Amino acid sequence: MTDLTPTVAPSLSTRARAALGRRNLVFVGLMGAGKSAIGRMTASQLGLPFVDTDAEIERVSRMTISELFAAYGEGEFRELETRVIKRLLRTGPRVISTGGGAFINEKTRKQIERGGISLWLKADLDVLWERVNKRDHRPLLKTENPKQTLENLMNQRYPIYSLADIAVQSRDERKEIIVDEVLEAIVEFCTKGHKYE
Repeated sequence: MTDLTPTVAPSLSTRARAALGRRNLVFVGLMGAGKSAIGRMTASQLGLPFVDTDAEIERVSRMTISELFAAYGEGEFRELETRVIKRLLRTGPRVISTGGGAFINEKTRKQIERGGISLWLKADLDVLWERVNKRDHRPLLKTENPKQTLENLMNQRYPIYSLADIAVQSRDERKEIIVDEVLEAIVEFCTKGHKYE
């Protein structure tokens, strides 16, 4: 008698988790791209812990990001951020959401390259602005023309974000759809061994 039990194809989450192996998945991109929300949902789908580096920095320093910027300046903040990310990458696999400037810092970027797969959540200016202009906790946007500042940051940072292993478009779409695209991108990148966009 033959076994006629149908075989079930592994789910997208299962395939992405297997493809990732022991590597960390590190979300990079500008403020408002959805790194924390999409990162948290992706971690849940992969069955991995999720860490937001800004939240971790606030936890270890007992200060908010805005307070750190005000007290020590961006340079000192970036040094602290680099140390925190280095520690998190050592204790993976996990999904890590980084602050907007982390991947711009060459030292931090090299650590991310060595310690995981980088995924750029890329978004258009109007999408980012719609998301960030509702709250005023972004120290880099405390300027006379915050939307212009955001556009300037895009122009400066997008060429560096494009160095990430994977790019997925963040847009006004259900988060579950973006998460599925992230999972598909992981499978594609890990199995084909080339950049995914």
